[in-house]
Amino acid sequence: MLTALEQNFRNYDPGPYYDEMFESFQRPRPGCRVLLDKLESLSFQEIQAMQAAAKQSFFDQGITFAVYGEGQGSERIIPFDMVPRIIEAREWAALEQGLKQRIYALNLFLDDIYNEQKIIRDKIIPREVIETSAGYNPKCLGLKPPQGVWCHISGTDLIRDQNGIFMVLEDNLRTPSGVSYVLANRQVMKNILPAAFSESRVRPVENYPSLLLDMLYSIAPASDHVPNVALLTPGIYNAAFYEHSYLAQQAGMALVEGADLVMLDGYVHMRTTHGLVRVDVIYRRIDDEFLDPLCFRGDSLLGVPGIMEAYRNFQVAIANAPGTGVADDKVVYSYVPEIIKYYLDEDPVIPNVPTYLCREPGQMHHVLSSLQHFVVKPANESGGYGMLVGPDSSREERENFAARIQQSPRNYIAQPVISLSRSPVIVNDRFEGRHVDLRPYILYGQDIQVVPGLTRVALKENSLVVNSSQGGGSKDTWVLCE
Repeated sequence: MLTALEQNFRNYDPGPYYDEMFESFQRPRPGCRVLLDKLESLSFQEIQAMQAAAKQSFFDQGITFAVYGEGQGSERIIPFDMVPRIIEAREWAALEQGLKQRIYALNLFLDDIYNEQKIIRDKIIPREVIETSAGYNPKCLGLKPPQGVWCHISGTDLIRDQNGIFMVLEDNLRTPSGVSYVLANRQVMKNILPAAFSESRVRPVENYPSLLLDMLYSIAPASDHVPNVALLTPGIYNAAFYEHSYLAQQAGMALVEGADLVMLDGYVHMRTTHGLVRVDVIYRRIDDEFLDPLCFRGDSLLGVPGIMEAYRNFQVAIANAPGTGVADDKVVYSYVPEIIKYYLDEDPVIPNVPTYLCREPGQMHHVLSSLQHFVVKPANESGGYGMLVGPDSSREERENFAARIQQSPRNYIAQPVISLSRSPVIVNDRFEGRHVDLRPYILYGQDIQVVPGLTRVALKENSLVVNSSQGGGSKDTWVLCE
């Protein structure tokens, strides 16, 4: 009788890519052996039944994300694949070190550009790059967040190339999303593969809500009471509203909209059935421009009039600090190795993807002459929108993109096409390889903590776009203990 490995993986070919489960054809990586043994003990019909049970669990829990452009309130269940992505302890230790280094340096950068601007005066990064960034907020000049921390919650997107080397693809320091799926994925996996999970000795993620709350407590203004923390959401039609409500419930925070908050005697208060209650810390999930109509957009109905004055007076803490979006700019991203060297006198532990800046005439010429070989991205878009994947593009698409680049060169970067690592996913009645990335979450309060993150997977064959809004899905990420 054939073993399950011969039945289920007999045609699985890692191909020329770095495969997260196999070193070569039918040769599993050491850390995947326990998982593979469990999968070998199952028929493919049993595996399919587990996959169906996982999908049903997501439906039952209402784990959704909204899709813009499909009608108000349109929601989907995020696709989930039950074969986890495994990262061994030694690899994770290096990633953890590199992510802490990167966030620490970016925090020093944010504090500098909104205050002394030494990095600009020393000509490490051009002033024009900063001041033309859509995420740069001049109204935050002179701002001093509690404990000097700007980026309290961040999600850094990592990819692994064909040689197995991790690289940073982009930074997310404004209002990074997706951590609710990390928690939901883990809950489902512990139910459907409990023995494999237990025997693999996987690092926990279930403590993220308590880590988040402790971090928010740590930045609260000094007072004689336990800090009151609220999560500020734009409301039910936001794409990530499920996550807002889930995190608030899991962490024990109040979930509020702007209309639920009011300023009184210089402090923020929320309306409750028992009257007004002071709020000490706000975990904001709305963009800077909507936060305070007296400071930013005057037509905003989402924010709280006067909250920025209370913030400047240390009468309320806000995570993340306004102004952090400049560090998400993909042009600024290209300078992060120099930023790390400037502030820390260290080389980056995790390298960037090689990046061409179209604002530089010579680099723009090189990109325009070889568009079919590049992934071209706008500097301030996210979610996989507005980019050109050169090898998959038509001549007309490349011509249109070339015109956009020439019209607004500051707004575009280009990167060579990276053969992202792949992981097995269930496709009908077999396993096939699909490209994946990784978004760990970093919490920065009194210290920096890194939480194993979300593995996103491009479910379309040969696609490199992993975003859920672009047809991607997710996997549980098993970071193994020593």
